[in-house]
Amino acid sequence: MRAADGAEQNQLSVSEPGAWTTAMNNLGIMPVGPGGQPMISDSLCLQRFDPGLGLISPMNPLMGLSLVPPPPIPPDMPVVKEIIHSKSCTLFPQNHNLPPPSTRERPPGCKTVFVGGLPENATEEIVKEVFDPCGEIIAIRKSKKNFCHIRFCEEFMVDKALYLSGYRMRIGSSTDKKDSGRIHVDFAQARDDLYEWECQQRLLAREERHRRKVHEDRLRPPSPPPIVHFSEHEAATLAEGLKDDHKFCEATAVLFTWIDRGEVNRRTANHFYSMIQSANSHVRRLMSEKAQHEEEMERAKEIFKNALLAILNQFEQISAVFTAATRQKAWDHFSKAQRKNIDIWRKQCEELRTAHSEEIMGIRREEEMEMSDEDEDEHPCKRLCTEENGSCDQASLKEENDSLRWQLEAYRNEVELLKREQRGGGGRHDEDPPVIQMLQQNMHDMQQQLLSVQEQLRSKKAELEETREEQRLLEGGVVSMRDQLLSNGDAVEGTNDHETAMNCVPSSFLSRERRSEVIIRGAVASEKEALLLGIISTFLHVHPFGANLEYLWSYIQSLDSKVSPVDLERLMVRLPSMFRVELSGVGATLEKRWKFCGFESLGSA
Repeated sequence: MRAADGAEQNQLSVSEPGAWTTAMNNLGIMPVGPGGQPMISDSLCLQRFDPGLGLISPMNPLMGLSLVPPPPIPPDMPVVKEIIHSKSCTLFPQNHNLPPPSTRERPPGCKTVFVGGLPENATEEIVKEVFDPCGEIIAIRKSKKNFCHIRFCEEFMVDKALYLSGYRMRIGSSTDKKDSGRIHVDFAQARDDLYEWECQQRLLAREERHRRKVHEDRLRPPSPPPIVHFSEHEAATLAEGLKDDHKFCEATAVLFTWIDRGEVNRRTANHFYSMIQSANSHVRRLMSEKAQHEEEMERAKEIFKNALLAILNQFEQISAVFTAATRQKAWDHFSKAQRKNIDIWRKQCEELRTAHSEEIMGIRREEEMEMSDEDEDEHPCKRLCTEENGSCDQASLKEENDSLRWQLEAYRNEVELLKREQRGGGGRHDEDPPVIQMLQQNMHDMQQQLLSVQEQLRSKKAELEETREEQRLLEGGVVSMRDQLLSNGDAVEGTNDHETAMNCVPSSFLSRERRSEVIIRGAVASEKEALLLGIISTFLHVHPFGANLEYLWSYIQSLDSKVSPVDLERLMVRLPSMFRVELSGVGATLEKRWKFCGFESLGSA
């Protein structure tokens, strides 16, 4: 009887297509009829639970055998939730027209979810039964106010649990209000999750630091070998190493470390002096190597320049071929395409030849500049006149004077050191008195040389002052003569004018009266000189007793910083009818004062 009732029920189920389709869809099987034909299309098949939740989604029966790949889901297709059945309760999805449930911002390392809106009669076992497909549950903390907190073992399980947010939960088949409720699932901030996340971040940071340290250690250059401590044996070995060209760099590093450590004292000073002397002996070798490398570089430059010249010559030959081909007697026999190609080739060749020519000209200009720099270095006295000759001699004398003074100080220090050692050591050194006498003799000779160099320096300074004075007078005479010739309208060439002026200028042995006769009255050459002339005249007019050149220049310097005392003196020397110079004072207070005499000259005229 019971078997018959079950058969009738099965027949009723199969006879009702809607119930049969719903049942097969809930089981995750494609709804098909008894004959194997599909009862609904794939597009109308309802999507069930997320596949990541561990529940079966609607699929083709052949998918279980891995014969048919799952159909791709369009990204813009909304997810349609369906009814979820469990042993103790049933979950009904919310209306798909309603907006999805809202969630708070996800805390870092979140593994705990908040579940609210539970039925009043829901127990911890029912909640575990509902959320157990989402993943392994570590703990459930249920409250008496229809909510609970569920902590999973992994973070991705929280995303599966959020899928159930918005479902209406009904316990069994009861319609009582206490047995139903709309659940809300959201992220929860738990201290255990935050602590585990911070520990994980610290672990990752430690691993990153370890990887970075390993990488830096791999790229770090090897440490230099340790420097040995100073001893007489090591000093002798180092002295031999300093003499060897191949070990010189390592030996100098050790010597520098010893000196920097403070190993130099009175007992070891001689050893270090000899080692420093050995290091200094390599200077000549280094200079010779430098000269050799410079010669090699010059040879390489010459080879490079010759190669460029050969290439340029070949370019010119090719250009000549193109030029010959473009002449009418040959150009008319080529076709239009051939003429176009020949024209393109000719332009490319011209561009390349121009570039090579500019490169060669640049090399030649660099060589000319280097040669001019060498000439200036070798002949610095050719730059200007005798004033710079005197300054160069003076600079060289100063350098020689300084070097002699330093040598004298070095001899004095050595003499003082030997005297102290003689006092402290008693009669241990029998050879000290001859050495002291020799050093004293050298010091005396150096003092004599220093005195002679100082005397030469003073004489050179006096000669330089005399030369400057003569140069100022000569320049004033030349300017005056040139202004006179220009005012008279004589058309004389520049070279003849210079020769005439130099012939008319008095030499250094003429008397002061004859020089004043040659310096004649000159004209004002520019507006600036006229302005300076007015300022000087006004300044000297308010100083009836005259003013020296430095005082006058300090006043004009505040108005025009580009004016020099030499310019002022030249201007006043050119106009003897307006300015005259007088000597005032006695002895050390003797000085030259300039006075304005323009009114006197005008009255006498």
